[in-house]
Amino acid sequence: MGGFKEYDAYDGLGLADLVKRKEVSAGELLEEATARTEALNPKLNAVVFKHYEEAKKLIEKGLPEGPFKGVPFLLKDLHLLWEGTETAFGSAAWRGNIADHNSTLTDRYLEAGLVIFGKTNSPELGLTGTTEPRAFGATRNPWNLERSPGGSSGGAASAVAAGLLPVANASDGGGSIRIPAAACGLFGMKPTRARTPMGPDRGEGWGGMSISHVVSRSVRDSAAMLDATGGPADGDPYAAPAPERAFLEEVAQTPGILKIAFNTKRPDGSEAEPEVVEAIKRTAILCESLGHVVEEAAPKLDPQAMSAHQGALIGSNVALALKQRGEALGRELGANDVEHITWLIAQAAKARSAVDYADASLFIHKMGRMMGEFHTQYDVYLSPVIGAPHIPLGVLDMMREDVGGYMDAIRHYMPFTALFNMTGQPSMSVPLFWSQDGMPIGSMFTGRFGDEATLFRLAGQLEEAQPWKDRRPAL
Repeated sequence: MGGFKEYDAYDGLGLADLVKRKEVSAGELLEEATARTEALNPKLNAVVFKHYEEAKKLIEKGLPEGPFKGVPFLLKDLHLLWEGTETAFGSAAWRGNIADHNSTLTDRYLEAGLVIFGKTNSPELGLTGTTEPRAFGATRNPWNLERSPGGSSGGAASAVAAGLLPVANASDGGGSIRIPAAACGLFGMKPTRARTPMGPDRGEGWGGMSISHVVSRSVRDSAAMLDATGGPADGDPYAAPAPERAFLEEVAQTPGILKIAFNTKRPDGSEAEPEVVEAIKRTAILCESLGHVVEEAAPKLDPQAMSAHQGALIGSNVALALKQRGEALGRELGANDVEHITWLIAQAAKARSAVDYADASLFIHKMGRMMGEFHTQYDVYLSPVIGAPHIPLGVLDMMREDVGGYMDAIRHYMPFTALFNMTGQPSMSVPLFWSQDGMPIGSMFTGRFGDEATLFRLAGQLEEAQPWKDRRPAL
């Protein structure tokens, strides 16, 4: 590794404080992060673009006095652009896609003082709950190298869990922050719809279902990062409700007595795997021990309608992305340019109409109002993040020819998270329990629209009651 042996003892804010007090330099932290990447990435394949020289230039130029000044950071190889560097969207079809400008969120990360030194692996176009793109190969879970780190932010979660850095960019359009956080034993908050900006190239992602934030080892890093990057940019089509105070302040506040509903069943009524059910029940007991009122309850869902309308919104955006890339390349993309599942999603979208898209948009807004009604009774909803504590690599590979088997695996493994992409609610994965064979099992807590504050308060309480910071994979 590098020369800063105490690196693992600090979260992002802790490292920034050391830089501020001149106990360590940004250059030394970068050296440690890159040394760890060189040592561990051959096992993990978490980092697919290395921007070491660009990172050194950031430091040489002089870093802004932001809350994360000097902290090493990785962008996800999906949508976020950094001028002069490649963003490939996890796809061979986007190789050589060099940005001529920054994304708004990239600018905010840089203004926070972060030192970007690379990009993490993502499945093609972020389309599945694992990270095994044909273009870059599979990312491995640090807790067991034969298992998936989740997706689509699997590269980010693998890198943070392995100790390459304490916090990394991630995004979530159907569970892609929470699923890898759960699979890798990290904290992952999907913020409220439009809490972070998607400009200047997009107003919203996947019809409002997708949003960017981070995966982190500590709750406070996630909160402080949202303080640093949240809020609308000029020209954004809409914005999340403004918070009453800084989210970092909320982490240390008591949540009071919350009324929490919990559920262990998938939307189709089947139970999650036994170890997941046990973890959620133990989480419910933990919440009761902290003084909260917990009872079993769940919203009534129609999984077939959810899947169809989610598919209409995602599929149309995938088809558009392929069309735009073809125009940029001066030729129409074909089936061999992208992965098997990507191509099928795009082709299915072409069979739908503009009416189908409008219907899907109406549907997710109805779901939001349904959950709004549910939250008149409950402050927080507790459920599994994933239906199984782990899956082997290959099960959700998008080159899989057995489409029926692939869809069955999707329904089995990741049926819980997408609801809250549809409704736009803040939803977080908290690493409270592990399986008998040593794999993390996340617990998902979801709050009212716009109410990350309650979730951060609860997360801070849980982190203190049952700490996870010292649980690390034995790489």
